[in-house]
Amino acid sequence: MKVPLDLANPRLLIGSEWTAATDSYAVVDPFTGATIATVPQGNTALLDRAVAVAHEAFERTRKQPPYERAAVLHKAAAILESRTQQLVDTIVAEAGKPIVLAEAEVSRAIMTMTASAEAARQPNGQILDVDAFSSGANHFGLARRFPIGVIYAITPFNFPLNLVCHKLGPAIATGNTVVLKPAPRTPLSSLLLADVLLEAGMIPGQVNVVTCPNDLAGRLVKDDRVKMISFTGSVKVGWAIRENAGQKKNVLELGGNAPAIVEPDADLDAAIPILASGGFAYAGQSCIHTQRIYVHEAIYETFRDRYVSQVKAKIKLGDPRDRDVLVGPLIDKAAVGRIDEWVKAAVEHGATVLTGGAAEGVSYQPTVLENVDPTDEVSCNEVFGPVVVLASYKTFDDAIAMANNSRFGIHASLFTRDLTKAMAAYERLEFGSVLINQAPTFRVETLPYGGVKESGVGREGVRYAMDDMTEIKALVMNLK
Repeated sequence: MKVPLDLANPRLLIGSEWTAATDSYAVVDPFTGATIATVPQGNTALLDRAVAVAHEAFERTRKQPPYERAAVLHKAAAILESRTQQLVDTIVAEAGKPIVLAEAEVSRAIMTMTASAEAARQPNGQILDVDAFSSGANHFGLARRFPIGVIYAITPFNFPLNLVCHKLGPAIATGNTVVLKPAPRTPLSSLLLADVLLEAGMIPGQVNVVTCPNDLAGRLVKDDRVKMISFTGSVKVGWAIRENAGQKKNVLELGGNAPAIVEPDADLDAAIPILASGGFAYAGQSCIHTQRIYVHEAIYETFRDRYVSQVKAKIKLGDPRDRDVLVGPLIDKAAVGRIDEWVKAAVEHGATVLTGGAAEGVSYQPTVLENVDPTDEVSCNEVFGPVVVLASYKTFDDAIAMANNSRFGIHASLFTRDLTKAMAAYERLEFGSVLINQAPTFRVETLPYGGVKESGVGREGVRYAMDDMTEIKALVMNLK
């Protein structure tokens, strides 16, 4: 009989068993500072055990037919929907995410699992044109994709449910197994998701969840039983993983400082609300939050004044349980202090604060800056906070160059009615995705998602993640 997860006294999932640990730590509500759970702290022995269980379970999961994988994922999506309120409350409590955004995250997680279920049923191979040349006459060939084994998934705090689904859904759809290390500050959503998957009937050991200190997290990077690492997090840690991963496959989703370009013909009535929300939702704690906005000089002052008015009127800071709030707390006080230092440094170098510019307890005011030196941290680095930088440009070529002047490259956007410029931006912007008349923050679960330059390697988005989690193998038959 399945023993359900006790969220008041959670344990770690290894195989089909909720497992205790010698050590534990407190999970704290970022807004109130209250302890919401005491979670077991995994250690070396538990990590090794989880990998062993996942490695053994792979012999079953690799043979599971696609219709059974799809059934598990469809059922998981249905259970997530039935437990929406619990999941929303958990995300608000452990991540400090405003409730309207937590509700959106749960909805997206359901979409991710549903998309994974549907993709599990789709053909994963092709007929090869072996006889396209004379040397292949009287031969027949096909290619299909096969699961690779144990995947080590490391997830961040900012989307504690949906970003986990983006790793677990495709892994189950392809017949792989997973050892999941959730962010230390937001493990409860991952444990709830694991509970959902158990209830949905996944093969025991297919998903194992082990919290551990970050200094132990690298242990599995070199483990020969692990065949792939899927990491979402900081640039520094991500590239260190790649250096130490050896021959393992790895997908890295790292930092960004997303730009948006606003052309003179843009529909400002549509663009300004989208860009304001994209810059400040969840206190900017997203790697595709709209951080840099470049506006043509002919409309710069009009845009600036209207944008600042929109932020002041519509972007509310406060308790994440208030349905009018978009900017809740930062994940911790260290984040507040870092952002405040970066803003003050920019001001010292000549930047002008148009609104905000100060901490409020565990939160930071929605802040808009102009006259920022492009080499200041708030412009050239990932601020990961509620700060947006405005600047003007003279020509379209200038705007493209300003947007590309970054070591990051996940999402960029352009607001224009000119199709020629839209296509030029698509060709010339050095980013994983280019969005037209939409904020860089926009994402749909089935789109290829990832970055170039220091923003990472590989792509997520259900079908694209499934490709990375499999290897293609050809079969050729001599028909003579």
